[in-house]
Amino acid sequence: MASSALFHSSLSSLSPDLPAFYQNPASKRPPTSSLSVSCTSSTFDPSTASNTSSPQPSSNKTRRAADENIRDEARRHRSPHNFSAKYIPFNSGFDSPESYSLDEIVYRSQSGGLLDVQHDMEALRKFDGAYWRRLFDSRVGKTTWPYGSGVWSKKEWVLPEIDDDDIVSAFEGNSNLFWAERFGKQFMDMNDLWVKHCGISHTGSFKDLGMTVLISQVNRLRKLKRPVIGVGCASTGDTSAALSAYCASAGIPSIVFLPANKISMAQLVQPIANGAFVLSIDTDFDGCMKLIREITAELPIYLANSLNSLRLEGQKTAAIEILQQFDWEVPDWVIVPGGNLGNIYAFYKGFKMCQELGLVDRIPRMVCAQAANANPLYLYYKSGWKDFKPVKAKSTFASAIQIGDPVSIDRAVYALKNCDGIVEEASEEELMDAMAKADSTGMFICPHTGVALTALDKLRKSGVIGAGDRTVVVSTAHGLKFTQAKVDYHSKAIPDMACRSANPPTEVKAEFGAVMDVLKDYLLNKAPKE
Repeated sequence: MASSALFHSSLSSLSPDLPAFYQNPASKRPPTSSLSVSCTSSTFDPSTASNTSSPQPSSNKTRRAADENIRDEARRHRSPHNFSAKYIPFNSGFDSPESYSLDEIVYRSQSGGLLDVQHDMEALRKFDGAYWRRLFDSRVGKTTWPYGSGVWSKKEWVLPEIDDDDIVSAFEGNSNLFWAERFGKQFMDMNDLWVKHCGISHTGSFKDLGMTVLISQVNRLRKLKRPVIGVGCASTGDTSAALSAYCASAGIPSIVFLPANKISMAQLVQPIANGAFVLSIDTDFDGCMKLIREITAELPIYLANSLNSLRLEGQKTAAIEILQQFDWEVPDWVIVPGGNLGNIYAFYKGFKMCQELGLVDRIPRMVCAQAANANPLYLYYKSGWKDFKPVKAKSTFASAIQIGDPVSIDRAVYALKNCDGIVEEASEEELMDAMAKADSTGMFICPHTGVALTALDKLRKSGVIGAGDRTVVVSTAHGLKFTQAKVDYHSKAIPDMACRSANPPTEVKAEFGAVMDVLKDYLLNKAPKE
């Protein structure tokens, strides 16, 4: 009995923000509505703990002092932890002979391969799945620093050793998972289709999830006097927006390499508005990526592209959020658009950690959806994983995934092989039609989500995904970033594209009779058929 109480008291010391009902298993009922339970109770010192009782937070949460902010408040409630993470060569174990501290500036292994952030899973396994579920759920929707973020609410699984003071966050994440009822029924004959709208985030794309982690670590490195003056990235739009926003928040210079005339104005204006030093370069994304890697090897500029595995630690939290939003029930399928291919691995990593630590008993099958104009992973998949060749990416409306030589190809293949995954592709006409159909049901999605919906449509028609399968489509960016593409589609101004779901405005004279005539015709066509 004493050892059990001590175990639970140590749980509390690691996570004082866990509500009292979860800290003390002896309690048989949750707090009543009249009892205010602090999610930031006083720090518990295990060295002074009683062996017979768990610490109880104060029942009266007082508002912090007027001259104290939420960082100050978090500082008062710091607690010890025994978790750690480090860089190791991709697909190695935590005990790999080659490893690096996260405080080192390193992007590749000694052999030139990818690195991965690996957590001390044995330390995390000291707490069961029920504990982690309750802890993560207890933080959702709070303003407690830094747990108001969907990323940092899983801090122990992301960057466990970073000080809360070093975190740079806009309380990103916690994005909407909504039931695509009409689209599912009308176009897919499905009743359980969901869209994880990661574009409902600080800068309008899922890239915020990874950038908060990377810039927080850079903030820490600068405080440690490491040689980092600024942070740079190659981008097709969304990465530069996230990088510039988080750097601006932290007061860190940001440098952005953009392919000239290949991104939307809505995407270009974000880094400019955030004060980034923007270089418009006469090449494609792959050319920009080659240049930024060469530049960061020579200058004290920290590389922010997904070659840097810190980004994936933030992005994996979207997978954990999906499980939370389904009350820890695992969907059958998750479909993710793929360009540089870090995101498909990040989602796999999030799901796999939840399985390994006992939060769920399985992981979903995953689909990576590529634009046919930039489809190296699809071609590799169709070859039976026998012959990978980079391609010269052609222009695509799904501009963020217009990448022919993806950095994370090995990560993506590993993830797909280990979840019995599938790769599909979408032509330009298919992805634009899918986007228009989704918009007609109220979504207003990005072209990349159109790629994912096309993959879903093909897998439904082939019978791979069943009508009753719970399926999640990951929407990676907000449709407002791609208004020109939508205008061109609905104006039928795209060469060699039928634009079958276009809905252009109807021109009519400013006369009562003329307006009545067109409205009668419209309503007659919309009237329910007998």
